[in-house]
Amino acid sequence: MDNSCKNQQNVVTMSNYQPHSGYAPLSLVEAYWDALRAGREMPKRAEIDPRGIESALEYAFILERVAPGVARLRIAGSHLHDVMGMEARGMPLTAFFERDVRTRVAGLLEEVFQTPGVAEINMHSTGSLGQPALDARMILLPLKSDLGDVSRILGCLVTLGELGEVPRRFDIRATSMRSLSGGPVPHGAEPRVPGFAAPKAPFVAQHTTEPEPESTKKRPPYLRVVQPDE
Repeated sequence: MDNSCKNQQNVVTMSNYQPHSGYAPLSLVEAYWDALRAGREMPKRAEIDPRGIESALEYAFILERVAPGVARLRIAGSHLHDVMGMEARGMPLTAFFERDVRTRVAGLLEEVFQTPGVAEINMHSTGSLGQPALDARMILLPLKSDLGDVSRILGCLVTLGELGEVPRRFDIRATSMRSLSGGPVPHGAEPRVPGFAAPKAPFVAQHTTEPEPESTKKRPPYLRVVQPDE
């Protein structure tokens, strides 16, 4: 991981943690992230110290948002290199997934950044010749950049089973998402109604007595006969 941050206060003691037990590295990384929050919505990227997650370091990674729905690996543990069979840094996160679910992954990334929230992904890679079936899980934890925008993610990817021939790519079995504010996570905007006014009520003619035609109205005479004795 990145050794640029050596601030001792970011090394959180995890003395009760039992390492390398199934998906336990996911819990370690989330517990470290949560401890750094210290009551805030989320920690900053600069606060992440690799010594705080030493037991899970090989499974951890940091993403940077570079476009809507696109986040690239800026830091990646050795396990991610093993899964891809090559250097994983610089790759988009979607490279770990089959093509037909990459749009779904992109949408999930945007939910993490925009909500913001924590996402968990239950993954599976179907077995084939030289590649045994493989289960995996991933967690995505939002971080603020030094500028204060939510454009970084601390993540963790753990696979269970033999990797076999690489690269390995995964389908999605299930996802979960929780908002950091405690409210419901939006699943798409509600359809907008054009304009601000309420719909026009239909015109209903009022039943009134028809006006008397002009020709039948009594008009005062233009001339008036005046009697001499008046």
